[in-house]
Amino acid sequence: MAELSRRRMLMSGGSLGALGVLGVAAPAQALEWTWPASGSVARAGVGANPRWVWDEEADPIAAALFERGEVPLVNRLLWNWNRNDQPLPDGLPADLRDFIERNRQLPAWAERTKLERAAEFNMRRGLYLNLLNGVGGGMLSTAIPKEARSVYYSAGGADMEDRVAKTSILGFAVGALNAYRPDGTCMVNSVKTRLVHAAVRHLLPRSPHWQGDVPISQEDMLVTWHTLPTYAMRKMLEWNVPMPTADRDAYLHVWQVTAHLLGIRDEYIPATWDAANAQSDQVLPPNMGPTREGVELTDILLGQLAEQTSPGSISRPLCNALARFLVGDQVAGWDQIRREPFWEGTIRTVWPILVRFREGLIPLPLVPEIAWTVDEALRRYILFYLTKGQQTKIVIPTGNRPS
Repeated sequence: MAELSRRRMLMSGGSLGALGVLGVAAPAQALEWTWPASGSVARAGVGANPRWVWDEEADPIAAALFERGEVPLVNRLLWNWNRNDQPLPDGLPADLRDFIERNRQLPAWAERTKLERAAEFNMRRGLYLNLLNGVGGGMLSTAIPKEARSVYYSAGGADMEDRVAKTSILGFAVGALNAYRPDGTCMVNSVKTRLVHAAVRHLLPRSPHWQGDVPISQEDMLVTWHTLPTYAMRKMLEWNVPMPTADRDAYLHVWQVTAHLLGIRDEYIPATWDAANAQSDQVLPPNMGPTREGVELTDILLGQLAEQTSPGSISRPLCNALARFLVGDQVAGWDQIRREPFWEGTIRTVWPILVRFREGLIPLPLVPEIAWTVDEALRRYILFYLTKGQQTKIVIPTGNRPS
């Protein structure tokens, strides 16, 4: 009954909730939270189910900005606020300025040496990480009903090129060599993204097309988080990419810090890879499945990729096969990604060879010619996401998807 009461709350200032349930295509939500807070970076917590926790600090700020009609002003003022060490511009509302100043800081548990090592790891393993975080994570997101619907019915759903660009900005910032250095952008873009999430929580329940609970709960953010570092690390281990333990720990750390800056409570941020895998196994399965919106978004994304990678031998069938290779048959089935027997078989055959070549384990003559067609597709795939992240900036949305 306590959970039902929370769902009946309407969003007003810091109080969040909404009537309604997800459509029948969505999987059942986990009814209880069993992941132990002792496995978090905080090492303790109140044990609240993240399904019913949102952002108690950012949400009232966003609501106040909308009530005062200040969102366009804020977007103009923050447009050129880009660097981690850059002072905030004059003219911001006082409550927003205080919020940003408090939340642009690294947590006390952040370790600079690990962040620097993570930056070097991101540089050395950039091809794998950009492929998995950009393309793989994108395909996974469309198979998460709540995420697919929140994207589709929010403003970004009407312009997926712009949506991809804004999503890529944060991933590009996290993976940059200077991510958390003074001249980097990760702290700025994390805080901006946190404000965007708060705005979507304010706007989307007001859409006549939205039939879910208030979006982007702490659980929703954890689900998305696990489609990035946890998924990427599991795939690299599956591909037998050599990685020292210190590199793996540093990569986890940069995403722990990013989670904190995005507004995920410390009691939910996994402290180790074992804890991350356990949490992922709890929150991902009940939150994934097919939706009409997810299928449509997947088709749009793959169409955009095919446009970027054509003409020539690289085309939509190869894009389909690469996507299926990254996310597997179940997710590809939910997303209705077409089967491409020739290219799927080719990728399964040549990818282990390409990995071994990149790791210096086999010489060039042993790499078959067709592997370079796949390699070029991967490069263009990644370039699509990275360049999108350099073409725009993160701004607070002012409305939902127009229709």
